[in-house]
Amino acid sequence: MAAINVKNLTRKYGELVAVDSINLEIREGELFGLLGPNGAGKTTTLKMLSTLINPTSGSARICDHNVTKEQDAVRRCIGIVFQDPSLDTKLTGRENLDFHARMYGMDKKARDEKISEVLELVELTDKADILVEDYSGGMQRRLEIARGLMHYPKVLFLDEPTLGLDAQTRRHIWDYIKNLNDRMKVTMILTTHYMEEADYLCDRVAIMDHGKFVALDTPEKLKESVGSDIVSLQINENGVALKEKLGQQKWVEDIKEHNGSLTLSVKKGDEKIPKIVRIAEDLGIRIASVNLRKPTLEDVFLYYTGRTMRAQEADAKDRMRLRVRARMGGRR
Repeated sequence: MAAINVKNLTRKYGELVAVDSINLEIREGELFGLLGPNGAGKTTTLKMLSTLINPTSGSARICDHNVTKEQDAVRRCIGIVFQDPSLDTKLTGRENLDFHARMYGMDKKARDEKISEVLELVELTDKADILVEDYSGGMQRRLEIARGLMHYPKVLFLDEPTLGLDAQTRRHIWDYIKNLNDRMKVTMILTTHYMEEADYLCDRVAIMDHGKFVALDTPEKLKESVGSDIVSLQINENGVALKEKLGQQKWVEDIKEHNGSLTLSVKKGDEKIPKIVRIAEDLGIRIASVNLRKPTLEDVFLYYTGRTMRAQEADAKDRMRLRVRARMGGRR
């Protein structure tokens, strides 16, 4: 049975189409990832699914409840971990959880039992009575995840849950999320722009670009779609000529040019590198460096969008600056 069912879901802000007619079905207990740069439409999608904003058109059902017509029923069956911190830092961890449970009408016995359970799940039992302002960033994120589980949700939304954390803490949060999903069988939807996060955590991943899904499958199948090996070439000149010549080779499955480099998808990449070098030499082109590796989700993103995630992040920031400037009437 599907925990989430989305049909032609669209959200517009004036002429800007933030989410563009997406379709999606997520199974019960699945850990699903929405991957893409800032501005791709991930957070807007989560806001529509969690009833925070209404779609412009299309429909979505959570636990078989319509997100626009049955908002109270949807809210009872979902939990949310927001991108921005939302804890009361002047309360203890236990008090934050207790306040949340009261908002959902849980009686004292149920509150106490659930607080103990979720604190143990995220390994914060010994920190329960410490003020949240004295928690580390990683501890605060774990407490927010615990809070999202307080009212027994069937679906948990995690919006950039490790944003701003250091690499080691981020990896610890990944492990907590994965263990929670395995133990509690809660359906989870995770937005992220960290490629390795989606690869490590998710059963399936949808890659978003300009409000659309450009690819959707398991991380492994997405990587297989790119090719067996990735050969990256750094060149100093005449990249168009080399791209054209390599593109004529039957053993080159795909080739992309970006930021002064060429990226090729080939089988048995180690055997193809000498051939690539000879072709470049015949054209009088010097290759500055060669890198061989297995495909990553970054390569998948490049394959389907023609651009790297970093380039897309820069474009998204530029678009945001333009929107802010427009709202200010062009004032600087």
